[in-house]
Amino acid sequence: MESYTIARVVHIVAIVLWIGGVAMVTTVIIPAVKKMKSKEDKNTTFEKIEGRFALQAKITTLITALSGFYMLYVLDAWDRYLDSKYWWIHAMTLVWLIFTLILYVLEPLVLHKLFKRYAEKNPNKTFNIIHRLHWVLLILSMLTIMGAVAGSHGLFFFD
Repeated sequence: MESYTIARVVHIVAIVLWIGGVAMVTTVIIPAVKKMKSKEDKNTTFEKIEGRFALQAKITTLITALSGFYMLYVLDAWDRYLDSKYWWIHAMTLVWLIFTLILYVLEPLVLHKLFKRYAEKNPNKTFNIIHRLHWVLLILSMLTIMGAVAGSHGLFFFD
């Protein structure tokens, strides 16, 4: 079980870096960028910061997946996907899938181009939309984290 413990530590650290970064972007960076006066400053600053964070998020979501699925494998806990009291495992997988789809598929293929086009035309509206979407992702992530901590310590809401 030593490998399981190491996987759990790695899993938690990756999540702290990933979702902590999402929290920083949502609660500090986007509001600061929205207050900038010039459209060019807003767009350039956001792209620089978000671009650097995107690399961190890609790495940490990959580490999260590898460690999470490894723990399921070691525990042979795949049947937990069939039990509603383990809803938080479904939520963790869903949050991971959403972020992975955004980071690896949508952002490079679609969202980056859309951002540039709309931020150039109407930066205030664009940043308001981005901010709301970040809040949705952060709230979903935080609810998942709370459920996972409670569930992994034996507190089940759907017994």
